[in-house]
Amino acid sequence: MLKEHFDKYISELMLSLRTIPFDKVELIVQILLDVHKTGKHVYVMGNGGSAATASHFVCDLAKGTKIEGKKPFKVTSLNDNIPLLTAWSNDLSYETVFKSQLEDILEEGDLVIAFTGSGNSPNILRALEYSMSVGAKTIAFTGFNGGKVKELADVCLIVNSDNMERIEDIHLVLEHLIKLYLKKN
Repeated sequence: MLKEHFDKYISELMLSLRTIPFDKVELIVQILLDVHKTGKHVYVMGNGGSAATASHFVCDLAKGTKIEGKKPFKVTSLNDNIPLLTAWSNDLSYETVFKSQLEDILEEGDLVIAFTGSGNSPNILRALEYSMSVGAKTIAFTGFNGGKVKELADVCLIVNSDNMERIEDIHLVLEHLIKLYLKKN
């Protein structure tokens, strides 16, 4: 029974992997290379499992792409400071936890990356709206039909799946692929 479940899951995962829009992956890589070259900052965010992926991507960009003699990425996870997240949530609302952080630090030309399976998380939407208003670049990794985030991101990579676990798996695969490419370039 477990083997059948595993085989079905892997089969569906492979179907989604085969439909990844690699033109968007290449565009994301180019944006990251440009932001790195200009010394701008990358901010990454997500909720739940997407928060874990956001944190993982920050680690991979900060440490996993570091090469002696080459300047490192300036990168921050907006979902890792629990005291700050809970303070903003308590004092304003959870809808503003990422936007409120960005208001103090985001500059024109910086990059904001959102991981959001549904593409409809209000705190992600507010943060992307704010990011656009100050001239930051925006990237979203999502699934389902892209949700509302697809209208707010400069680049929106939509995983072809309506299963949150598969979407999150593929987001992690993509962030690893991007990190490995960036380390070599």
